[in-house]
Amino acid sequence: MDDDLLVSKKRSVVSQAWTRLSQIYQSTLDRWTPFTKWRWFCTLSLLFSFGLKVFLKQGWYIVTYALGIYHLNLFIAFLTPKIDPAMDFDADENGPELPTRANEEFRPFIRRLPEFKFWYSVTKSTVIALVCTFFDCFNIPVFWPILVLYFITLFCVTMKRQIKHMLKYRYLPFTHGKPKYQGHEDSGKVIGSPK
Repeated sequence: MDDDLLVSKKRSVVSQAWTRLSQIYQSTLDRWTPFTKWRWFCTLSLLFSFGLKVFLKQGWYIVTYALGIYHLNLFIAFLTPKIDPAMDFDADENGPELPTRANEEFRPFIRRLPEFKFWYSVTKSTVIALVCTFFDCFNIPVFWPILVLYFITLFCVTMKRQIKHMLKYRYLPFTHGKPKYQGHEDSGKVIGSPK
């Protein structure tokens, strides 16, 4: 009976420690959220260090190829709207379009993969790939120019399809360069206040 009590106390301590660690981890992620440029700078530095290690050690090409394919899939999800206009069956023959008149409904661009989750997935996968470079079992010998050619072909085909999709359904996943409409500003004056 005492053994069962001791085991349950150990489980309780371990689960409390695990819960506390996950809370610290989540609060750290929450603090990083507003610093978009710094987050991406750190991630790009991590990617650069991964690439530098692969270049200097002349190995881990399969890991690099898998990382590139995964990042390409994340990027496509980042560029794609959450609700795919190709699947919107309520639209006209020409498909859904952005509002062009003031009385039409405004639907902002909502990504399938939000920016923070995109960054988080890229960072996590890069760390995993960097850890893989410390183990020789992942250094499978392969003729790397073929992998580069496959990746470039896949990238071109995928991006061509994505750009055609953007042009067909008339959406632009980036806010830079889009016109910004300004409505009437609130002057703070009360009009027709009761006496």
